[in-house]
Amino acid sequence: MSATSKRLTKNARLVIACTAVLVGMTGMAFAAVPLYHKFCEVTGFDGATRRGKVAPVKDQVLERTLNVRFDANVRDIPWTFTPSQPAQEIKIGAQNVAFYKVTNNSDRAVTGHATFNVVPEVAGAHFIKLQCFCFTDQTIGPHQSVEFPVVYYVDPAFVTDPETRRMHEMTLSYTFFQVKDRASPQAAAKSPSPGLGEPPRAGL
Repeated sequence: MSATSKRLTKNARLVIACTAVLVGMTGMAFAAVPLYHKFCEVTGFDGATRRGKVAPVKDQVLERTLNVRFDANVRDIPWTFTPSQPAQEIKIGAQNVAFYKVTNNSDRAVTGHATFNVVPEVAGAHFIKLQCFCFTDQTIGPHQSVEFPVVYYVDPAFVTDPETRRMHEMTLSYTFFQVKDRASPQAAAKSPSPGLGEPPRAGL
């Protein structure tokens, strides 16, 4: 093999190696996003709330109360999104339900997905959601209004955590983003799903 051929072969191998590294890094970057969200969901890091299966039993419910405020936002989606109640005074450890109302202002079905966080961020680890529209994508038909439930409780550990025990208020905030290319005529004919359990209240 000539020196020129050897040089071309070496360059080709270098190009292939660089391409493989680039593809691998891109794949890792995309994989890191859901892994990061899962980490936040499990730990409450960065104000993310946790997902639970059952609420504490009655004897774990505390007499101490907490004011939970509700916030709603939209980004690049033709929806009106508002909390049905501005705030709730709850007992720590008790199961509660709050509602959010969404109206699709467009002439077509639109699919959205809600992200969420709690402020102050350190309180996120103690806010446990049992049922939430944010667990799945939501498709709403043209000019349809839907009220979604959020079933939640605040972990009794809230009152013993040095970072939260003196707090008397927290805010649960959601932001709906449009999910591209997922709405369809079939989806438009179906009622939106809140993710788990109780169905949304439509036609409001």
